[in-house]
Amino acid sequence: MSDRIFAVVWLAVCALIAVQMQQLEIPFSYEPVGPKAFPSLLAGLMALCCIYLLVKPDTDIQWPDASGIRKGLVLIAVLFGYAILFEQLGFPLATALMVVVVSRLFGGSWLNGLITGVLTGVLGYLFFDRLLQVTLPIGQLWR
Repeated sequence: MSDRIFAVVWLAVCALIAVQMQQLEIPFSYEPVGPKAFPSLLAGLMALCCIYLLVKPDTDIQWPDASGIRKGLVLIAVLFGYAILFEQLGFPLATALMVVVVSRLFGGSWLNGLITGVLTGVLGYLFFDRLLQVTLPIGQLWR
């Protein structure tokens, strides 16, 4: 039952995101895909997952123990920190740091976390900024 409750609540969040994106007015187009595309795509994908949960919920639900809840709270704090430091540190560095911390949080080694973080930060920046032409901050350190 908790899967269905979660799915209904999150489906409402997806609908709210979709409505907000439709109401967003852009005075000029400065990127090929525009700022509506990514949130709309994510809301659509999340809505599909919610519909799947409504149709076929998990019958063997296990609630997390205290360490799982702590990891979830730390993950939320890391994501808030990422959002706060995103413009100051820039996409590549902030993303690399976030990936390293999340990797360590879920049991990854320092080496794997550092390699994955650096690759995610640099390749993600090149993919979005250069290929898709979505302007991302480079950070105050690199100016």
